Amino acid sequence: MSGRTAVLGGGISGLSAAYYLCDNPAFRAIKIIEASSRTGGWLRSRVSSEGVIFEEGPRTIRPRGPAGLNTLNLVDSLKLSEKIIPISFTHPAAKNRMIYAGKKLHTLPNSLIAMFKVNSPFSRPLVSCLITDLKAPQLIKQDESLYSFVERRLGKDAADYLISPMVCGICAGDAKQISVNFLMKSLFEYEQKYGSIVKGYVKSNWEAFRSKSNKTDSQKSNDNDEITSYRRAENEKWSIWTLRGGLEQLPTALADSLSSHGVQISLNSKCEELTFTEGGVELKFNGKTEKYSRVISSLSAKNLAPMIHHQHPQLANELIAIPSVTVAVVNLEFVGNVLEQEAFGFLVPPNEKLPILGVIFDSCILSPRNSTVLTVMMGGAWFTKNFGDQPSKEHLLEVAVHHVKTILHIEADPVAHNVAILKDCIPQYVVGHEQRIRGIENYLVKHKLPLFLCGSSYYGVGLNDVVLSAKQAASAVTQQC
Repeated sequence: MSGRTAVLGGGISGLSAAYYLCDNPAFRAIKIIEASSRTGGWLRSRVSSEGVIFEEGPRTIRPRGPAGLNTLNLVDSLKLSEKIIPISFTHPAAKNRMIYAGKKLHTLPNSLIAMFKVNSPFSRPLVSCLITDLKAPQLIKQDESLYSFVERRLGKDAADYLISPMVCGICAGDAKQISVNFLMKSLFEYEQKYGSIVKGYVKSNWEAFRSKSNKTDSQKSNDNDEITSYRRAENEKWSIWTLRGGLEQLPTALADSLSSHGVQISLNSKCEELTFTEGGVELKFNGKTEKYSRVISSLSAKNLAPMIHHQHPQLANELIAIPSVTVAVVNLEFVGNVLEQEAFGFLVPPNEKLPILGVIFDSCILSPRNSTVLTVMMGGAWFTKNFGDQPSKEHLLEVAVHHVKTILHIEADPVAHNVAILKDCIPQYVVGHEQRIRGIENYLVKHKLPLFLCGSSYYGVGLNDVVLSAKQAASAVTQQC
């Protein structure tokens, strides 16, 4: 007997885990337990007073790699593919990415030719980073910070003006704390195995080329049998994509599908404690206790830890050691086109010491009617330092509008806005994260706990990552039962 499965959290990861588990009819006795009054988690698409979409969370998704393939397959299965808005590599929102440094906006190099030129704020052509890498001595270690790795191998300017703002944009974090295995695992392994990034890149790509060349004609033709969204993304060279009407449609479609398959979704139900028994696990929530055969947790590690601390303090301590940061998101709408340049937006290097992390040019991505829509990201690793513990939304709006108008030379005031404080929304994969996750996995196996983990705390913070982790958690359930 497969028994009942509880899924903690009704965000995109929890919904996806339940959805994948439903593929096996033997595991359709599922209950999703969500503490808030809605599903979707950090994915939230609001409509402004002027009728445009304000995204509080993610707004675009990358189509590449196994995780990108998995998400697009999910979109296809939910019959949302007709709502996809693709952005190709030639689109300004894909080509033009900027940083704000020295009180100026700088467009980062976006072509091979540009790599051989000196582009401000750099004082050398970026191609010279390769020479720096070839000259740098090999350093054998298990892990280190992204900033340290890039500074050693490519130079301080690359660490300050490429990697540090990139980390702000991806996880609102400090590159001096984030593990190199988070964003640059393959490059780090190139150094560990081959002595440098360049040598490792050349050798590994040569091996990949030889493997691809040995592929039979029948294998190549089979790749094109089915025209899926992923195949379209490859053929049409998508850089990113989104959904018409907002990305919240993805969790909404998941929730609708689950309900149609008889999956229970219990809202306003905060789980207080998990107690593992010989026959499964007992969940305490809403003043009652329910028994399940197993539980899939998509909650943040920080929120899961106190639920298991009484029975498994060692595991709880490892979970709570995964930090997270709070991000303020301020959406702004201006009348007409107030931007001097079309681009994805700009990021602010931490050494500029500004209270904003960056600005996304939403209207360049989605091309709404006659208006400009911007999203200002604030806080992250520096939230408390810049805003204290409980800033007012009015103060955050004031700071966002001031910096947007100053940096982008906008004179008009916004005609609509939305301010959201996303508390502890992005886990931080600090140095040693990979080793910590292995320890958590080993603990679960050693103690034979019917607990399966997915979500942004463990295997990647991006939407593609958490959906794939949900699929893997569901697969682990079916394999062990």
